[in-house]
Amino acid sequence: MSTLTPHDTTDDSPAHYTDVDDLTTAEVESLLDSAAQRRADGSRSPLAEQTVALLFEKPSTRTRVSFETGLTRLGGHAQFLGPDDLQLGAGEPLRDTARALSGYVDGIVARLFDHEDLETLAAYSAVPVINGLTDAAHPCQTLADLLTLRETAGLDGSVAWVGDANNVCRSLVVGCAMLDVDLTVASPEGYGLDADHLDHAASLGTEPATTTDPEAAVADADAVYTDVWVSMGEDPDGDKRAAFEAGGFTVDEDLLDLAAEDAALMHCLPAHRGEEVTDDALEGAHAVVWRQAENRLYTQEALLEHLLAA
Repeated sequence: MSTLTPHDTTDDSPAHYTDVDDLTTAEVESLLDSAAQRRADGSRSPLAEQTVALLFEKPSTRTRVSFETGLTRLGGHAQFLGPDDLQLGAGEPLRDTARALSGYVDGIVARLFDHEDLETLAAYSAVPVINGLTDAAHPCQTLADLLTLRETAGLDGSVAWVGDANNVCRSLVVGCAMLDVDLTVASPEGYGLDADHLDHAASLGTEPATTTDPEAAVADADAVYTDVWVSMGEDPDGDKRAAFEAGGFTVDEDLLDLAAEDAALMHCLPAHRGEEVTDDALEGAHAVVWRQAENRLYTQEALLEHLLAA
């Protein structure tokens, strides 16, 4: 009787993208170069007749549409599989789904709640698995963030993260560490980076500074980045919101006045206007959020080519 085992690790094993440091620093830099070229002249590399399954437990605007559009532009095909489209809801183990999909498609983009589920999917998949977001990490967002920083504040500028040290923040920390970007993370007490994440960043390159004072973090920063206080699927804890409100973690025009004169305001979206960021700030001259969102397309095209092109 056969037993289910993870995909054998050999020289022919697929390369997965579960967090930013699955790539080398040189690969990240090369992907940013490729994405910038795609944005500048619309250049594309073919993925003819390749199909990628989009396995999504969570709703999505930017991740789903940018991957579907990118695959179409590259000559491939995206097959969307929502939570009601698979046998997972009927009790099929994820490892069985991984093995079945590996026989049909050339890659899998997974947007899941539990990061361990993503790791299981990657362990049993014979095709590349890309993390489209988990509760622990959002590395595709980080590639777009790094490209946006390169185009605006510059990767040699300083970045202030103002908000919860959530999945977006943690992947940004990894990407900034790898590329030596000066990053300060400001979060209320109890909602910041833990020692393991700081140690991991230090092992990759540059450890971010941390503070509980958003004004100190933003002072003279070349870019200010914020995200929602309560993430998708997270219990809307009233105490958590109160901590952010009391600590002055809403990014408004007054807070942005402390940053560099031409500082870029970033947000991964969707935004809760009036909570982590005001409407005036998001619609103001500092905001580069729409460019940041569009950059998801170009960076993910580059990533797909890197992982799937023969």
